[in-house]
Amino acid sequence: MKFYITTWGLRVIATTMTFCFGLMTSDGRDHHYDMVIYGGTSAGIAAAVQASRMGHSVVVVGPDVHLGGLTSGGLGFTDTGNKQVIGGIAREFYHRVWQHYQEPGAWEWEPREKFGNRGQGTPAIDGANRTMWLFEPHVAEAVFEELVREHDIPVFRDEWLDRNDGVEMDGPLIRSISMLSGERFFGKVFIDATYEGDLMACAGVEYFVGREPNSLYGETLNGVQIENAVSHQFEGNIDPYVIPGDPSSGLLPRIHGENPGRQGEGDKRLQAYNYRVCLTRVEGNRVPFPKPENYDPFQYELLLRTLKAGSWHIAGKFDMIPNGKTDTNNHGSFSTDNIGMNYDYPEASYERRREILREHEEYQKGYFYFIANDPRVPGDKREWMAQWGLARDEFTDNGNWPHQIYVREARRMVSDFVMTENHVRRIKPTPRSIGMGSYNMDSHNTQRYVDANGYARNEGDVQVSPGGPYPIDYGSIVPKADECENLLVPVCLSASHIAFGSIRMEPVFMILGQSAATAASMSIQMDRKIQDVPYDRLREKLLEDGQVLDWDRPRANTRPLRSIEGVVVDDAHAAGTDDWVRSQSVSPFIEYGYRHDGNTRKGELQAVFRPEDLKPGNYKVRISYTANPNRATNVPVIITHAEGQTIHIIDQRSRPPIDDLFHELGVFQFNGDTSECVAVRNDNTDGYVIIDAVQWIGIEAEAE
Repeated sequence: MKFYITTWGLRVIATTMTFCFGLMTSDGRDHHYDMVIYGGTSAGIAAAVQASRMGHSVVVVGPDVHLGGLTSGGLGFTDTGNKQVIGGIAREFYHRVWQHYQEPGAWEWEPREKFGNRGQGTPAIDGANRTMWLFEPHVAEAVFEELVREHDIPVFRDEWLDRNDGVEMDGPLIRSISMLSGERFFGKVFIDATYEGDLMACAGVEYFVGREPNSLYGETLNGVQIENAVSHQFEGNIDPYVIPGDPSSGLLPRIHGENPGRQGEGDKRLQAYNYRVCLTRVEGNRVPFPKPENYDPFQYELLLRTLKAGSWHIAGKFDMIPNGKTDTNNHGSFSTDNIGMNYDYPEASYERRREILREHEEYQKGYFYFIANDPRVPGDKREWMAQWGLARDEFTDNGNWPHQIYVREARRMVSDFVMTENHVRRIKPTPRSIGMGSYNMDSHNTQRYVDANGYARNEGDVQVSPGGPYPIDYGSIVPKADECENLLVPVCLSASHIAFGSIRMEPVFMILGQSAATAASMSIQMDRKIQDVPYDRLREKLLEDGQVLDWDRPRANTRPLRSIEGVVVDDAHAAGTDDWVRSQSVSPFIEYGYRHDGNTRKGELQAVFRPEDLKPGNYKVRISYTANPNRATNVPVIITHAEGQTIHIIDQRSRPPIDDLFHELGVFQFNGDTSECVAVRNDNTDGYVIIDAVQWIGIEAEAE
């Protein structure tokens, strides 16, 4: 029998010899493992569990004190997308959550039957599949700790990579990583599972921060997004100046005076971060909102103006999780997202990052305290917020405040394969699937500026469905071979800004963490660099371990706007849609989906479709909706035209007669005035109200 040793193998042997020598001469601060995972995020724990199950010695080391990253840090209202493509250790995690809530003792602050079963696009509790997708932060953390304990995985907590010279390289191989504490970890393969990508960067791997221009990868939703930023936008005209109407008085806080950039051009701005705070109004478990140390009510003057203008956006994302608690997220024009205050976070020093985190925490604490206590806040809104507070039994070692900020985006690797909008939409192939994503291409706002009319405006929000599940390529978690041969990056992976906006969901990070560890194991077993792991073998093992790699069911039946004649306004560009729920459950529909009223808040919701640059004349007006037996039969549609208003009542249980998409409302004269529009309301409706698109088709005047 002959043995062949590759160049990569010779390097591994040299590293192994160093291990042995190090064991003889070490001062006890050198640690040797097959696999070293930097970062105790959900991806890091999934990777560690998989490595252990494949028979390797593995360690988790990183700054985290609490395991699980954002999954245990407040994001309990899981962004699942299509949960049927969530497999492997990720699905096992949600199964263990389900097991916990089967115990009567798990329901301390509310009865199980009161909780209901509403999740984010999926039932909260999927009894048939024995999974649960909504949970309290401490429950998620306990599951991660249980997984680590069961597999006897050593965890070094509160250990910070020495970012100056803590990564020892031997050509394109990482030999060891050192912490600021002096602890040093040798490994055959390393995995960077952090949200920031510090190990990747210190290893000399190419990365990008910010938004690429659309032109770089042939995309449509990257770069500056002024035209698409219609959600979480200011309602009406909100004055941005200290003295309303007086630009010389200066801008209010948290608005910049610079040009926002041109549509589609690249920049270095980041989508906003926030803390996913766990709140409750259960009196026995409620801690009143604390007043932050450096509280300044003037920081919230712009918020005050939106509230006085009638906005009720503050209540939009108090999503309920078990025991009367919330996963509270950003919603509306001025909310928990700290827009524009995180641009230097990805590459900042540890000290600067701590400053950014403190500022975000003080801002967000001040946000809640201001609404609940400032006497200038309209009484109904102030009283509503004052009934809430921090959950006393969550984050008990951190003043009931989450230990993990939502790093929605930081560094992103640039490898030989970059996931882009075209891969997410499945326009381009991804031949080496290691897992699937399915969530919207979702970017939060990146900047707040003054528009050409002198009003406050947000920019950057994009929420566009990819049309269904899509594969994520193995090449996107592997650096270029000439940069590093024994590193995998399942979190700060190689993806454009807008593609990463869909991929960056916690279940997907767990999926990619497991796949990364599987590839790392094969790299060790087969004595190959990670770029040369044979995909057919990797795929076979991933499928064996429950990963979902393909989706052969039909994707959503959509009609792009450009294929429809006339002037068309999609729901994404209608006004007043923040409180409507996005969906793709029933097709066909226009563009990327439609919205519905959730069959709630009757009489409160109205969506206004206003055509731009409509020339004077007569037009056929049509409305699009998706029919279903749960729809309302009495949807009021108000057409405001040159001769006044006309009201139609639409039965949305009946299929639209025109191409299964449109129902004609009639022919009306329009003068091109800004007051002319079509509005859909949900007053006294007897089912779900759907909004999708409105179409104006010009017709010639009939000869007399």
